Amino acid sequence: MKIDEIAKLVDGQVTGAPADDVYEVQKAFASDLMSDVLRFSMDETVLITGLCNNQTMRTSEMADLRVVVIGRDKQPDAEMIALAEEMGITIIKSRYSIFKISGILYGAGIKPLY
Repeated sequence: MKIDEIAKLVDGQVTGAPADDVYEVQKAFASDLMSDVLRFSMDETVLITGLCNNQTMRTSEMADLRVVVIGRDKQPDAEMIALAEEMGITIIKSRYSIFKISGILYGAGIKPLY
C-alpha cells in the first residue's frame, strides 16, 4: 500500500519527508516502546505510535523505517519534523487512536509484522 493511501485511510496529514509514491508498505507494527521496535526487521513496515518526540525519529532511522503514523492527535514539533526530513522519514499525523489506526490498516490488507 502506498503512503498516500495510508494517510487517506487514517484521515491523516503527511509531514516530514515527502511521501514516496513508489514505496510499498506491506506490514505494520504498533508500539510506544521504542526498544520493541528495534527487536524486529522493519522492511516494508509502517510504525504506528503515539510517541511523538525526536527519539521516535532516531529509533525509526535505526530500524530502517520510512513511514511513521503518529496517532492520538499528537503534533510533532518543528525539530521533529526537520529531523524526519533529514532522515527521509515520512510522518502521518492522525487524530485516531492507535487501536483504530491498526484496525483500519489491517482491514485494508496490511499484514501484522508478526
